[in-house]
Amino acid sequence: MAKRAPKPASRPVGVGVIKRIGLFRRDMFSSQPQRLYHAWMAQVRMPFYRSFLVNQPDLVRRVLIDEAENFPKSKVLSDTLRPLLGDSIFATNAAQWRAQRDIINPAFKGCPRQAFSCMREAGEAAIERLAERADGKPVEMEFLTSFLAADIIFRTLFSVPLPAATAGKVFQSFREYQKTQPLWSIPALLKLPKWVPRFRSKAAGQHANTIRAFLEEMVDMRQDEIDAGTAPDDLATKLMTAVDPKTGHRFSTVEMVDQVAIFFLAGHETSASALAWAFYLLAMDAGVQDAAAAEARVLSSPPQPSDLSKMRFTKDVFHETLRLYPPVPMYLRDAVQPTGFRGCPVPSGSMVIVSPWHLQRHERLWDDPDLFDPYRWQTDNGKARKRDAFIPFSAGPRVCPGAGFGRIEGVLMLAMFLKAFRFETTDAVPVPVAHLTVRSRDGIYLRVTPRDDLDTMSEQTHG
Repeated sequence: MAKRAPKPASRPVGVGVIKRIGLFRRDMFSSQPQRLYHAWMAQVRMPFYRSFLVNQPDLVRRVLIDEAENFPKSKVLSDTLRPLLGDSIFATNAAQWRAQRDIINPAFKGCPRQAFSCMREAGEAAIERLAERADGKPVEMEFLTSFLAADIIFRTLFSVPLPAATAGKVFQSFREYQKTQPLWSIPALLKLPKWVPRFRSKAAGQHANTIRAFLEEMVDMRQDEIDAGTAPDDLATKLMTAVDPKTGHRFSTVEMVDQVAIFFLAGHETSASALAWAFYLLAMDAGVQDAAAAEARVLSSPPQPSDLSKMRFTKDVFHETLRLYPPVPMYLRDAVQPTGFRGCPVPSGSMVIVSPWHLQRHERLWDDPDLFDPYRWQTDNGKARKRDAFIPFSAGPRVCPGAGFGRIEGVLMLAMFLKAFRFETTDAVPVPVAHLTVRSRDGIYLRVTPRDDLDTMSEQTHG
């Protein structure tokens, strides 16, 4: 029987503007009313601020695809993330973004397939670590998936495994950064000049510096290897030696740290979020878990890229997880010129919000949207909504360059872990919170035991 996925409480009715601002700075979900799961559009009007959240599929398409140039990434979010991500491709717009894209896109060609062995090796190492703790006692899955995803991207970037001590430090630093850094500041919201102090969180700055110092050290080491002609042909080398085909420009050390920061942090953080929620949902529904585990029996030893074509149900499980828990819950854009939505004028300078969280749980688009039901992807409703209301990696020119990487990683890791382990829930039900990504407020704890019943289970499933 399908189960309902945990969902955060909506904002109470009657909460004033000041309270809403405080709630949003703490956690995006806390400030959102229940009606957003049903509305096609909602707007907020204040003397210094105007925003529009759009859920109607044709409006989402306008913002992200058809008129993307008129809705660049919001400077509010870029300003907030600059201490951590600098001027990376995540935060830039217009000519600067296009120049970065022209350098990065060729480096990513063929990356998902080339990175398969890195994923497999990191998965095997994580399974070995988890096997030591698979005794039925609660395991904190968010740290496990963060270590796993960070190890995958680290191996892909630098061709070496991520040390355990470093994984712990990065996990803790990034978790604390999300907690201590508000998603926007008043000067940024008011679009005041950059010289106006942003009053950034001192603690968040320290966490950002810790992460960037580690990445800068890795970039410097790789540059020395490139200069000596001994660098491996991995993603970091490709990025650091790639040139803009129009200008011949290469990334400087600072620019390279910015790009590595977004690939390493955003890449591993989004994957870690999706995998942790996937394991919880599978633990919540034993029937779905057994069906996916039976499919995992066909994995080669060791797994091969060709195995992924046989993981059709596991792919549906991963898609259903991304629908219910999109790692990035909201995309913020700025309207650079006056326009209109649903007959309502949208002034220049307005913030436009596309929310995968609300779009992918929308009551007028999805059948029983809060239900964890991987089988929905084979229904007419699921197939239709996949085309117009499923955007976990964004869409259009700003689609995540690592989307293909993330899909392969998600399906492969789920299959490898389900072949080895059984997951069961504890009494602790995770509460989703949204900072930069969708995480659990107090972690995700599951009981993990070795799976030794695959043959019997498969016979029952296919019998």
